[in-house]
Amino acid sequence: MTPTPIGLAGLGTIARKQHLPALAATPALRLVAIADPAGGLDGLPAYPDIDALLAAEPEIAALTLCTPPQGRFDQAAAAIRAGRHVMLEKPPGPSVSEVETLAALARARGVTLFATWHSRAAAAVEEARRRLAQATIRAVEITWKEDVRRWHPGQDWIWQPGGLGVFDPGINALSVVTQILPERLHPMAAVLEVPANRQTPIAAQIRMRTASGVPVGADFDWRQTGPQTWEIRVLCDGPEIVLSDGGATLSVGGQTQIAAGDAEYPRLYARFAELIAAGASEVDLAPLQLVADIFLLGERRLVEAFDG
Repeated sequence: MTPTPIGLAGLGTIARKQHLPALAATPALRLVAIADPAGGLDGLPAYPDIDALLAAEPEIAALTLCTPPQGRFDQAAAAIRAGRHVMLEKPPGPSVSEVETLAALARARGVTLFATWHSRAAAAVEEARRRLAQATIRAVEITWKEDVRRWHPGQDWIWQPGGLGVFDPGINALSVVTQILPERLHPMAAVLEVPANRQTPIAAQIRMRTASGVPVGADFDWRQTGPQTWEIRVLCDGPEIVLSDGGATLSVGGQTQIAAGDAEYPRLYARFAELIAAGASEVDLAPLQLVADIFLLGERRLVEAFDG
C-alpha cells in the first residue's frame, strides 16, 4: 500500500520528541513537508505557515497540527477546506465550540478529523477500562503533578487565555479517566491557583462525581520538582486499581499487571491511518468539556508570581 503523504505544522519540543519518531515508525504515512515560521528539517521542504504549505504541496493528503491551541482553528479549517485530513495534538482547541465547528466542517467536506488524546494510548489504559467495566467503583483519586520548567521551559502561550496552564498536563489525566470509567463525569467544585503575573492556573484541586454519585477528586500541580507523579487510583469493592506513569503502568491489589514503555504516539499515528482508510473521524471532546466546566465553576485564588 502506498503511504499517505502527510505534513506537520509546528516543530516544537513535542513534535521533535514524539511526532517525528512516531511518523518514522508508521509505514502507512510518509512525512513530506513542514510548516513552521522558525524553519524545518534537513531534506524536507519547509514553509512559514499552513497556507504556504497547502499552496505548494498539492500531494499532501493529511496534516498534523502541533501548534499552540490558540489560533489553531484557522489552520485546521484551511486544511479541511482544502480537502486534507487533519490530526490535532491535544488539546484539540482552546474551546469546545471551535472543535465542534471543525468536526462539522470535516463531515461536510468528507475528510477525517482526529482529535487526539495521547495519554489514552498509553499501554495500560485499555486493560484498566476493561477491568473497571466489571467493577463496583467507590471512589477515584487523581494525582497529576509535574515540573512546568522541565516540560514547558519559556513557553508563554501556556500562561495566556486558551493555554490551559496546569490543565495542559491535567487534561491528560481527564482524558484517561473519561476513557476508563463506565459513567460520565461532571465537576462540582474547584479551586484554581493562579500566579499573580499569569492568566492560567499553576495548580488546581477539583471535586467531581459520576452520574451515580461516585466521588472523583483531582489534584493538579505544576510546581513539583524531582520525581513526577501521574496517577489515577480507583477504590473498588474488589482490589484497588491504580494507573501510574501516565497510564503506562497498571497495578491491581498492589501487584503490577502491566509496566510498559512509551508508545503512545506510534499508536496515535496508526489510528490516524486507520481512520483515513475508513473515511471516519474521531472527535471526543469529553476531556475538554470537563476543563471548560471546571473553569466555569472554579474559585480563582491568586498565589505568588511565577517566572519560568
